Amino acid sequence: MRLVPYRRTNDLRPMNMFSLFDEFFKNSYQDEISEDNFRAMAMDISENDKEYSILANLPGFKKEDVKISLHDNQLSIEAVCESKKEEESATLYRCERYKGDYRRNLSLPDNADLAKISAKMEDGVLQLSIPKKEAVPKKEISID
Repeated sequence: MRLVPYRRTNDLRPMNMFSLFDEFFKNSYQDEISEDNFRAMAMDISENDKEYSILANLPGFKKEDVKISLHDNQLSIEAVCESKKEEESATLYRCERYKGDYRRNLSLPDNADLAKISAKMEDGVLQLSIPKKEAVPKKEISID
């Protein structure tokens, strides 16, 4: 089942450029939520001269719950939450916290050094460091 956010139906003003952008970004994030009860974690991806850096929010997860794998330049990050059945003595009126699994697949660029990827997890934030390969200068071949 997929929950759709509430949208006011009495908003009859014409769409402007900003609302088009808002709709695009809102829908693009929702597309990352898959139907098999996995959700995409929020992440920051940055680059400098030497490496790519990824910070992924995984609140409440331990490093033992996170699996990182590589296959054909595809980086896969998966965090699995073991569901615990809790007996509630109080009536639950609203439950907004997500209690499920996270998954994200990223295509890595060709200059990423896959053999030297490092990861660490601290305070619910996964940090990946992906070094860049040294640029190989073009070699010119002389014609005899």
